[in-house]
Formats: sequence, C-alpha cells, structure tokens
Amino acid sequence: MARVTEIGTLIDREPAIRGGRPKIAGTGVTVMRIAAWYRMGLTPEEIAAQYGHLTLAQVHATLAYYHANPEEIEADLAEEEALADKVDRESAPGRRG
Repeated sequence: MARVTEIGTLIDREPAIRGGRPKIAGTGVTVMRIAAWYRMGLTPEEIAAQYGHLTLAQVHATLAYYHANPEEIEADLAEEEALADKVDRESAPGRRG
C-alpha cells in the first residue's frame, strides 16, 4: 500500500525559524517565499524545480495555505518589501545620515 501523507503535516511553524512564519515542515522555506514565486508567475512545477529538495505536493500544500490565508501571507510579503525598501534607501549613495 502506498504511503499516505496527511496534508496538515506539510506546513508548520517554529518560533526559532523564520520568526515563526508558516513554512514547509522540515525546511526553512516559508509559505511567503513560495507565494512570492507564484505571484511572479511561476507554476508549482517550476517552483519545485527551483528548490530541488521540495516535492510538488509540498509546493501545492504551501499554495493551498496561501490561498486559505491570503491576508496573513500578503501582510508578510508587504512587511518584507517595506524592509527591503528601507535597506535600499539607507544604503543608497549620497544618503544623508
């Protein structure tokens, strides 16, 4: 008989990893990261290929989590983008300090 994977076991949170953001269980790859690739137009198959250690099932579970919790993940993405913008501004040549 084939091994059965419970979908609920594919996503977890660990306070010490990635600030407790939801991630693929057993990895440090966050739902936010996969959602960002997906929003850029990559297919689940392309995303799995980008991360050789992820299965297509893990990517689909991650996207299911994203679609079930869009407000949480969009907030994480916006926070990351704001931080990147801040770093860019602070490291720009000619910045006054």
